[in-house]
Amino acid sequence: MVTTNDKYRVCVVCSGNICRSPMAEVVLREAFTDAGLGDRVVVDSAGTGGWHLGGGADRRALNALAAAGFDGTAHRARQIEPDWFDDRDLILCADSGHLAAMQRMGRDSDADVRLLREFDPQASGDLDLADPYYGTPDDFEECLEQIRRAAPGIVEQVRADLG
Repeated sequence: MVTTNDKYRVCVVCSGNICRSPMAEVVLREAFTDAGLGDRVVVDSAGTGGWHLGGGADRRALNALAAAGFDGTAHRARQIEPDWFDDRDLILCADSGHLAAMQRMGRDSDADVRLLREFDPQASGDLDLADPYYGTPDDFEECLEQIRRAAPGIVEQVRADLG
């Protein structure tokens, strides 16, 4: 299913949309651009809760992104709504709790709802993306590395979906 304006739509979901999902949004947007798909794929992100609506990404997430050469400063936190499923092709969830919530919310949708780390070739067993929120800067770097490892697999999945 390719939706709005023939663009493939990817949404990354975490709890508050200030750490994991904005980092993944930034990384994936660049990965699709680097793969020559930037004009065919739209990437956004949201949280399951509205605690941080309109706020920027967590400073520690921004620092981890900047240290790796990414810019996440334009991010503003949003909360996913049920009608988003109508124009998203792929919903990537940070962890199994988000996956269950998105499967319930989008149960009548054609959107593909998956864990982001399903695409990480080094992931085994627990496929939850590390939650750095209560951690140290090293935890944000670990989370970012997990996202970066998953990005090529996500790009290939979308490329296959696009035909």
